[in-house]
Amino acid sequence: MTTESLAPGPRPAEAPAHPVTSSAAEARLSVASNWTLVWWRFKKHRLAVFSGLLLLGLYVVVLVPDFFATQDPEAGEARLAFVPAQPLHLFREGRFDPWAPALTGQRNKVTLRMEWSVDESRQVPVRFFAPGEPYKLLGLFETDLHLLGVESDDPADRLYLLGSDRLGRDQWSRLMFGTRTSMTIGLIAVALSVVLGVLLGGISGYFGGVPDLIIQRLIELLQSLPTIPIWLALTAALPPQWPPEQVFFAITIILSLIGWTTLAREVRGRFLALREEDFVLAAELVGASRLRIITRHMVPTFMSHIIATSTLAIPVMIINETSLSFLGLGLRPPAISWGVLLQEAQNIQTIALAPWLLTPSILVIIAVLAFNLVGDGLRDAADPYSH
Repeated sequence: MTTESLAPGPRPAEAPAHPVTSSAAEARLSVASNWTLVWWRFKKHRLAVFSGLLLLGLYVVVLVPDFFATQDPEAGEARLAFVPAQPLHLFREGRFDPWAPALTGQRNKVTLRMEWSVDESRQVPVRFFAPGEPYKLLGLFETDLHLLGVESDDPADRLYLLGSDRLGRDQWSRLMFGTRTSMTIGLIAVALSVVLGVLLGGISGYFGGVPDLIIQRLIELLQSLPTIPIWLALTAALPPQWPPEQVFFAITIILSLIGWTTLAREVRGRFLALREEDFVLAAELVGASRLRIITRHMVPTFMSHIIATSTLAIPVMIINETSLSFLGLGLRPPAISWGVLLQEAQNIQTIALAPWLLTPSILVIIAVLAFNLVGDGLRDAADPYSH
């Protein structure tokens, strides 16, 4: 052995070490479920996350509208018609002490109508979490706690955050109860549409043949009919003596029976592509029933897409219900919804006297935009080829 062979040669270059954080992130990514990946992508869409929090707040109102209402939504006095909105002030003399300006009214000698105005010189003390009208929280617990209330013994001191309508009813309280109705109709109608769309679309795509032919011709028939006249005909056929609960149920069924066709077509296309996949054939070979193959193996592969599509369909249902109720063909008083509330603003004279009656339209716009933004965020997050 020569001395040259024993001489230390140049050391081989060492491979650069990967950061620990990078390897940990890759490990988390490799073992994460599909739902976890969708959530990570969705969190990057800040506008969609903010819209989701906004919708969460609206559905809190849906659960407990009595808590957010300041008065009985059906109680009114003709003398207090078209009372203007009282702005809520949170601070007084530099400290937290909520108050609202008092109302003063005088009768117009020409029209003999009471005309109300806000008197900033008089202050009505307002209290958070104040006692008020008794109600059942979530329909279970008896309580009288409300988010806002007037802390005064004078019965003339009242709080109208959004003014009153032509019958002297508190617009804020009615808006809280209208939120429960309109948001619930959209959610339930879409849930029924999803069930019908997945069921009939799955049968059409998986079985084919005569069931596929019948279901596709039914979809084409429903999609060829003009939507608005069908709504008008179906809702006009509802008996006028039905109570609001039955009308609510009927409107929900009508909206869901018309809104399932698009999702059914999408599900059919997915099933046509999936029924020849290896995991479906393996499930058939081990003896799994067709219902189990559809519900446990095929539907979960595009469940995220169904959720994103459903989120985009909810605002359509909300607008449909609001439009029907606004035209007097959907929900009718004494039911309260955004469309019913907007019936009060159908003429120019009313809008000129009480522009605050248009407030439900602002809430409709906010809810529809929030649902669309959340739907866009979910659709982008659920698309495996968008990242």
